Amino acid sequence: MPQSNQRVAGWRGVSLVAITYVYFLIFAQFAFLKRLTELSIADAHLKAVMAAMAFGGILFSLLTPRTNLLRSPRLRLQAGLALCAAAALLTLLPLVLPASIAVAFLIGSGLGILTVTLVTHLRSWLGTGSPLLKVGIGTGLGYLICNFPPLFTATPAAQALTAAALCLAAIAIASKTTPDTPPEGTPALQSTISFPQVLICFTALIWLDSAAFFIIQGTPALKAGTWEGTAHLWINGLLHLVAAVASAWLLRRRGLSSTLSLAFLALACACLLLLDPHCVPIASLFYPIGVSLYSVALVAYPSLLAPASSTGERGRKAGWIYAIGGWFGSAMGIGMGQNLGHIPPFFLLLAGALVLTPQIAALLRSRRRELIATAVVLLAALGIWRTVAALSPKPPVLTQVERGRQVYISEGCINCHSQYVRPNTADVLMWGPAQTIDDLRSERPPLIGNRRQGPDLSEVGSRRSPLWFKAHFYAPSQINHASFMPSYAYLFRSQPGTQNQGADLIAYLQSLQDQGVEHLLVERAWHPSAADFAGASAKHGSRLFTTYCATCHASGGQTRAAWRSSFRRLPPDLSVGPLQDLSAADSPDQRRDRLAQIVKFGIPGTDMAGHEYLSDRDVASLSLWLQQTIAQPLAPSTNPLSPGETR
Repeated sequence: MPQSNQRVAGWRGVSLVAITYVYFLIFAQFAFLKRLTELSIADAHLKAVMAAMAFGGILFSLLTPRTNLLRSPRLRLQAGLALCAAAALLTLLPLVLPASIAVAFLIGSGLGILTVTLVTHLRSWLGTGSPLLKVGIGTGLGYLICNFPPLFTATPAAQALTAAALCLAAIAIASKTTPDTPPEGTPALQSTISFPQVLICFTALIWLDSAAFFIIQGTPALKAGTWEGTAHLWINGLLHLVAAVASAWLLRRRGLSSTLSLAFLALACACLLLLDPHCVPIASLFYPIGVSLYSVALVAYPSLLAPASSTGERGRKAGWIYAIGGWFGSAMGIGMGQNLGHIPPFFLLLAGALVLTPQIAALLRSRRRELIATAVVLLAALGIWRTVAALSPKPPVLTQVERGRQVYISEGCINCHSQYVRPNTADVLMWGPAQTIDDLRSERPPLIGNRRQGPDLSEVGSRRSPLWFKAHFYAPSQINHASFMPSYAYLFRSQPGTQNQGADLIAYLQSLQDQGVEHLLVERAWHPSAADFAGASAKHGSRLFTTYCATCHASGGQTRAAWRSSFRRLPPDLSVGPLQDLSAADSPDQRRDRLAQIVKFGIPGTDMAGHEYLSDRDVASLSLWLQQTIAQPLAPSTNPLSPGETR
């Protein structure tokens, strides 16, 4: 083949490797999971969906090299790419649970066909010049593209469309192949490493990688120091690229065993450093290096590194590696992250024993003195590290309120909610007394907020109960139909060994309240003006009740049904028609004003929240309708005008 054609063929292989990594990482691991969150698929349902993906991946990883259908590697690869593209496009639809399971199975099946076919016949697209270097460049570019900030931070829909477009481009790229002949200069696998040992090594490394990745993504403090921000993303991407090229060089010069050993050491360092919050920035350097070192070997092994064998044997080896090492190892790693929240040192020792055994055996045979010297240096470094760690100041133990404040910051609540009541404005009546500038400056950091797309939260603990917060975080639009706030139900899915972030956030919001009675007196003195009552109507109040109140105060209300057993006192059903008067001792105007105050400010000490954002005329309309409909006199404990009551 002419040299120019070889170069073109080589870059086809680079592109296919990069596209495969982008699809798996940015879509299967990110966009699809985000889309499931948007569809409110969680907990046991989420596990069922992910199990379907793993089942499809394992099944087709094992079947692909054994099937007689589509014997042409080109057609088989294109079929896998087509399935992957179709799955990505299907996620744009409003899927229900059965459909999500089917799409997940399609994703796993497409990836199983694509990955096993690609690595088995990799030489068909790499050409003959420097194949290991091309695999390293393709792997590194794949990781670099995944960490490209506009793509990494894009919406799930944009990521899915990008993944589908890349798969369609790859179908065209794969249309031409070169003869599947052994490339010159390809190193043979060291005779000391058998295929079962290779399979065990890859399984241990992928298990470790998946556990660390899940823990980082699920822990805001760790994620902030590794993956958040443009600088972190660019650093991660460049480290992946450099480490992938270095892996190609190591595989050629030092062999598979040395490369996998270095990958394990880098990942183990990252996992140990993640245990200390102060060491997270250093861990973020070791993690991408370790991942790229073994990822290049994972792609290159069946076709370029394994002992000379038939195409069928290469395919079967690839199938077992991707079924057991890839899918099973990844599932076990994610399970470890979910159930433990950290990687136990004992597991690191076990994984190290499995991965390092071939390299240690070779060193014992040939370089005993160097090994002893290395062990002495490592032990000395370990002793120094432990000493420094013991002398370093320990991070303070945070209270639940302090942890909740960190959740408030990490979830970006300041982008939509202020904590600043503007003095001498309508804010004071709606949200509470204004803070002084000195009070604001004393906060570390101040949380004044960027915009006020939702209500101000300066004194929200005085106006909302813990149950109201929880119901609102689970389904904001059920509490307030006009709310465009997303669901934060995932904050309440705590894992063993971790804190419940939702409970912490509620504790923080409950702490935001004024302890005095000044604002309560302001509320007691308020009532709609005569002009507001003149323009109000009970008919309009009935419509407002359906929109804002029926979710709790009607027998079929969504919030009432979802949280029935959690209310301190089940809200009265106000949809049953006109009943007994509120209080015979009050005049009609007094009863009307009392109801208006309840609508506006809620009832302290109960789950009844106010509707401060409604206009005074809307409040007047609601109070007129309620005056006709209210079922019973309010008990003294629920009367917002009881003498001496404080918030």
